[in-house]
Amino acid sequence: MATTDWVGLMTEIGADFAKHARSHDEDDSFVAENYAKLRECGAVAAGVPAELGGGGASHAELTAMIRELARHCSSTALAFSMHTHPLAAQAYLWRAGNKAPEGLLRRVASERIMLVTSGGSDWLNGSGKLEKVEGGFRLSGRKIFGSGGMGADLLLTMGVYDDPKDGPTVIHVPVPMKAEGVRILETWKALGMRGTASNDIILENVFIPEAAAGLRRPVGKWHPMMHTVVMIAMPIVYGAYLGATEAARDIALSIATRKKNDEMTPYLVGELENQLITAQVVHASMVELAAKEKPGPATTSAMLARRTVVGQAILRTVDKAMETAGGAGFFRETGLERLFRDVQASRYHPSPEKTQTRLTGRVLLGLDIDG
Repeated sequence: MATTDWVGLMTEIGADFAKHARSHDEDDSFVAENYAKLRECGAVAAGVPAELGGGGASHAELTAMIRELARHCSSTALAFSMHTHPLAAQAYLWRAGNKAPEGLLRRVASERIMLVTSGGSDWLNGSGKLEKVEGGFRLSGRKIFGSGGMGADLLLTMGVYDDPKDGPTVIHVPVPMKAEGVRILETWKALGMRGTASNDIILENVFIPEAAAGLRRPVGKWHPMMHTVVMIAMPIVYGAYLGATEAARDIALSIATRKKNDEMTPYLVGELENQLITAQVVHASMVELAAKEKPGPATTSAMLARRTVVGQAILRTVDKAMETAGGAGFFRETGLERLFRDVQASRYHPSPEKTQTRLTGRVLLGLDIDG
C-alpha cells in the first residue's frame, strides 16, 4: 500500500502558501485558500489512522508536517496545528484501546472536516456555563484564541456544569461551528500570527445533546486526558514556531552573506546557529518523549519543561537573526520582521514558564501537582 510523503507534500504546497503570507499579515486576513488546499490534498486527515480511512501519519510525521509548513507560512502552520494536535490526541487514545474517538476520526477521514479547539484558553479550569435542559445542555461562553476557527467545521470545547452531586465539573463537548448560537467575533488584531484569525468564538445558549457530552472532570484538576493533551500537543504546536525560526535563520544568513567580510559577521552567524541548534535539539527531545513515554505527571513535567526551554531558544534565535541581519531585517520586504513578530506568540501557550517551573518543582519534590 502506497504511503504519502506528508512532509514532501507540505514543501510542495507551501511554496504557493509563501506567496501570500505577507498579504495575510498586512491585512489581518485568514489563510482561507491555504485551508482549502489542506482539505483538498488530504492533509486534514493525515493524522487519522489508516484503518479508519485516514492518512496514517505518525505523531513525528505530523510534527514534521507542521514544522515544514511553517517555513513557508507560519500562520497557516500554527492554525493547522490547532486541528492537528487534537486529532492526534484522539488517534493516540484510539490506538491505546479507547474506541470513543472512532466516530470523530472516521468523520475527519470521510468528510474532511476541520477542527478547532478552545483548549489553550480553557485549560484545566474550563470556561463557559453549561445548564441542564431537556435532552442535554445549553452552553454559553466566550472562547478566546480560536485559531483557524474561520475555516473550521467543529469546535472541540468545554463548559462548566454545577453538578448537584459532584460540584463544579468540566464537561468536554463538540460544537458544530454552524450550530445556532455560534458566532465569531473578529477580535484578532495582533502583533503576529495574523493570518491565523485567532478570533473569539461566542457561544450563546448552544444546545448540546446529552449523547454528545463527553469527558467529565473536576474543575482545575489534572486529569489523564489533560496529560495526554500535553504529551501530544506540545511538540506539534512548537513545531510551527521552530519552522518559522528556521525560516528566519535562513533569511538572516542570506543577508549576512552580503557582508561576510565584516569581521563581526562570522561571530553573529555562529551565535545564531548555536541558538537554533539548541531549539532543534530540545524539540527533537519533545518528539522522542511523546514517542516513548506514557501520559502522566512525570511526562507532563518533562514535556512542559522542554516547552519552556525550546520557547526560550526560539526567541533567542529570532533575536539573534535580527541582530545578524542588521538594519535590513527591519524592513518588511525581507520577511524577517514578520517572522520575528510571529514567533513572539510562542510565549502564550500553556503552561507559561512560572506555572511550569512550579509544577516541575512539585513533581521532583513528590508533591501533589494539584496542590
